[in-house]
Amino acid sequence: MNKFIKSHGLGNDYIVFNEEEINFPINIRTIKKICDRNCGIGSDGILIFKKINDSHFKVRIFNPDGSEAEKSGNGIRILAKTLFEHKFTSLQEFFIETLGGKVKVSLEIDNNKVKNIEVEMGKVDFINIDKEIEILGNKLKVTSLTIGNPHCVFFVDEIDENYIKRIGPLLETHPYFPQRTNVQMVKVTSHDSIEIRIWERGAGYTLASGSSSCAAACASYKKGLVKDQVNVFMPGGKLEVIIKPSWEVILRGPAQEIFVGELSREFLEELISST
Repeated sequence: MNKFIKSHGLGNDYIVFNEEEINFPINIRTIKKICDRNCGIGSDGILIFKKINDSHFKVRIFNPDGSEAEKSGNGIRILAKTLFEHKFTSLQEFFIETLGGKVKVSLEIDNNKVKNIEVEMGKVDFINIDKEIEILGNKLKVTSLTIGNPHCVFFVDEIDENYIKRIGPLLETHPYFPQRTNVQMVKVTSHDSIEIRIWERGAGYTLASGSSSCAAACASYKKGLVKDQVNVFMPGGKLEVIIKPSWEVILRGPAQEIFVGELSREFLEELISST
């Protein structure tokens, strides 16, 4: 019981639990304690999955602040790799159901290990293009959209990590986004490449994000700045995004397992007593 697998997608790390193998309550306090990097396992989030059958799984995605996310491109890739390599499925194509919709995953296998994961992330819907929002006394043009979860994209000539860390939390909680939002700073570097920095809703600054990569690529394509196949570069590495004419989006990239563990009795008692 209470076994977990920790993995990362380009530095964006998640803890994976099987819903049938945990006996602690899932709530804001327990999520925060597990994700704590000093007093818990430490992660950018938690994935709790349930197997329906070999080709169908459900997952709940939690941010380190205890809130629940609708979708995560990195989380989906991490879970897909986990499900195959830990023999919850023998299929190389299957579906994962999230709060933000059902997605199809396809695995590239090399020597019985998952080398890359392709995810059909769903359809992008634009809310606005270049809307002016007042932040820190200035007008900032943002493009907002959803791919099952909300995103806010703005473009810069040069990447400034201090600026995204300063403006990210202000945009995340801006009154224009009543459900809060993920934030992406984008620099277009060529017709098929962009560089981004990410402020993730409920998690803060992060090294990589799959859904953010899709959002940034789609916003760039919508504005005519890139073609329909985009390499997205982040501090954690590169992901590939393909945009179909219907605005259905495909995300492709790796995931890596870090370790397998089990919650100790002492920590488990603390989780239960804190509820």
